[in-house]
Amino acid sequence: MKTRLSWMFKSATAAAAVALSVASLSTQAADTIKIGMMTESTGPSSEAGIYQANGAKLALDEINQSGGVLGRQFELRNEDNQSTNPGSVLAISKLTSGADLTALIATVRSTQIQAISPTVMRARLPILVGGTDVGLTHANNPWIFRARPNDGYSARVIADYGLNTLKLKKWAIIHSTDAFGNGGKNSLTESLKAAGVTPVLVQGFTSNSQDFTPIVLAIKNSGADIVSTYIANSTDVAIFAKQLRQLGVKAAWVGSPSVSTDTAMKLAGDALHGSYSIADFSPGSSAQAQAYADKYRAAYKVDPDFYSAWAYDSVKLLALAIKNANSTKPDDIAKALHAIKDYKGVEGAYTFDANGDGLHGYNIVRNDGGKIVFVKHIDFGTQ
Repeated sequence: MKTRLSWMFKSATAAAAVALSVASLSTQAADTIKIGMMTESTGPSSEAGIYQANGAKLALDEINQSGGVLGRQFELRNEDNQSTNPGSVLAISKLTSGADLTALIATVRSTQIQAISPTVMRARLPILVGGTDVGLTHANNPWIFRARPNDGYSARVIADYGLNTLKLKKWAIIHSTDAFGNGGKNSLTESLKAAGVTPVLVQGFTSNSQDFTPIVLAIKNSGADIVSTYIANSTDVAIFAKQLRQLGVKAAWVGSPSVSTDTAMKLAGDALHGSYSIADFSPGSSAQAQAYADKYRAAYKVDPDFYSAWAYDSVKLLALAIKNANSTKPDDIAKALHAIKDYKGVEGAYTFDANGDGLHGYNIVRNDGGKIVFVKHIDFGTQ
């Protein structure tokens, strides 16, 4: 059986914006199993799109080289969403219009998932998403499945580590004012409230900001001894980190996964040294994660992060569900996803609950001189 997959990357901006085009796989014996995938191939979040595409490609190649699923090869059909909500709606509309798809994979942006949810509902296709806003899987859309932990878990882990391990009580919460940032801020505020702590500062900002000086000065004046961030974009993390350190803020920093992405660390340099973050993917957390990190590094000559890891798991989870269901019908795949218990992926052990959440805890990691070091895993189990 002969297959051909052409992945073409094209430079679009000085920030390494790359457009990914996935050509159709052809087989002589049977039709392919077609999965639609939406990535941020161009626009301000294009580097995240590269990682997502790379992770999905690794999984795709492994599945097809081992014979595919149900005797058929996997095919990924990709659409660029241009890193925007309108682009996301257009991308999903293109994927679900006339294409014989069995399932979908989206992005890590909660606001983009919110935008496409009505289209997904109409298409009646299971979709694996990486957005972490709690509400995404609680919005009465039975087709949404999450391949990362949600922010209800992230807030509990951040609060637990900051209060009980670092022993810090004066919290400043800085967040982007999108679905991800607002959801994380609300969850963390509630987790701190349950421990009898009221933040000394809660401040939001619009994504893709260039100047965080007013926010940094507010942190400095608040007397905060710990800063916790829910920042959607890695580029924003880097700018915030540099300005935080330039203005002399010495507070501990425990943030969302964007704090430990490869992109943020490359852009921020030593401004992120000593910071902590939660991380759904950490090579030191399991044998599966370490093996994936080694494979990714060998294939792409850079370290992986969660942008690629969740996409890799998503393709593998869909393959497992199709195999277990012995079917490519969307209804059967959705039922099979719900039935997955303790599947050891690279992000963690997946057990899907009734809402479609597969993971239920986070890792704590530390930036140790530019290297991410695994500290501990905190898991709360299905709820």
